[in-house]
Amino acid sequence: MPIRLSETQYGKAETRVVRIRRDTERHEIRDLNVSTALRGDFDDAHLTGDQAKVLPTDSQKNTCFAFASKHASAAIEEYSIALAGHFLADIPSVHQARVEVQEYSWERVPDGGAGHAHTFVRTGAGTRTASVAVTDGLGYFAEKGLWVISGIKDLVVLKTTGSEFTGFYRDQYTTLAETTDRILATSLTARWRYAGREIPWDDAFAQVRWVLLERFAEVYSHALQQTLFEMGSAVLAVREDIVEIRLSAPNKHHFLADLAPFGLDNPGEVFYAADRPYGLIQCAVRRDDAPPAGPAWDSPACFA
Repeated sequence: MPIRLSETQYGKAETRVVRIRRDTERHEIRDLNVSTALRGDFDDAHLTGDQAKVLPTDSQKNTCFAFASKHASAAIEEYSIALAGHFLADIPSVHQARVEVQEYSWERVPDGGAGHAHTFVRTGAGTRTASVAVTDGLGYFAEKGLWVISGIKDLVVLKTTGSEFTGFYRDQYTTLAETTDRILATSLTARWRYAGREIPWDDAFAQVRWVLLERFAEVYSHALQQTLFEMGSAVLAVREDIVEIRLSAPNKHHFLADLAPFGLDNPGEVFYAADRPYGLIQCAVRRDDAPPAGPAWDSPACFA
């Protein structure tokens, strides 16, 4: 049977870009991890080793730094759109460009006022993410194909009650006991797809994050699956510009420690946290009239 080259992509993964604004006495910091991936007319590079149409990945790295200077104060979505748009518009062999950004949060060290002017401490309440894809085909907004996904990952949350797991299917290998009162904990990843270009990115991110946390806290959980659907539905209810949200939640199990061998009672107070194995619950919630996702959910890191 004939053998042929199929889809290809290449790029620069995890360029660490730190942009510090020092134009006033009160400094500002943006701490980014940027990955780029390009698709286009690159068959010759694979078939014959001809690099004439290949923009080096080192050049992509340099472009990440240059655009960080040009877009120092922009939200990571805006920075990603500009960066991806450059690769598509200015590199003739590129037909699709993708940029993914993670932003690590820093807050000012308290000084009794509005925080120290130039000293920061890294926070751990989730990492903001953005993913932008642009193509030279038709898209559902703008003159080119453009898809924007925002998100958050490593958002560790826990509730000490208000969760149960009962009535599940049993087979010959089932040993799990039902529980009507359990700890529910997860490290949430959530990503949501927009249906527009003119979005108040920072405000939208803050609102979605708050809604996710509020629903996790307030919903009585019959199962983590139900909790995720409630969280996703709430996001779509408050933001009409979001057409789809995907959630991934490892179940961070907390098991009651057996203190009986030591002659001690344990009325639901002492637990051990098991890191693995863990249940991994995932779901997508979308509007019936959501436009096509195109390459929105592709990833530079997940080609294979």
